[in-house]
Amino acid sequence: MAVKKGSTASKKLSEVVVRGMQEKKASDIVVMDLRKVKNAVADFFVICSGSSDTQIDAIADSVDEQVHKELKENPWNQEGKANKEWLLIDYVDVVAHIFKKEKRDFYKLETLWGDADIRTVEA
Repeated sequence: MAVKKGSTASKKLSEVVVRGMQEKKASDIVVMDLRKVKNAVADFFVICSGSSDTQIDAIADSVDEQVHKELKENPWNQEGKANKEWLLIDYVDVVAHIFKKEKRDFYKLETLWGDADIRTVEA
């Protein structure tokens, strides 16, 4: 299956999102390449876990700052800041998911996209 247009830019964006997560010691970072998945809502999902409300906020802020600093992009949408259990930062082609561990275990987002190429980022 063909890879979507703009995939080089979205791959770079996903890498910058990972760096933002790593900056604040996010755990279990996974990059899901959805470019070959039919009807996928984005090119990449980048998923990580945080251990506390404070860390989840810090990770989200770091991702936002890193992407703006390196690529001069702002998120199209952000959700979950109030409940601090699952924060979503949507850059359209790349969506960052920052979970509290229990919520991530509950939703198992990685299992919903069986056709995706999944890469675990080493700590």
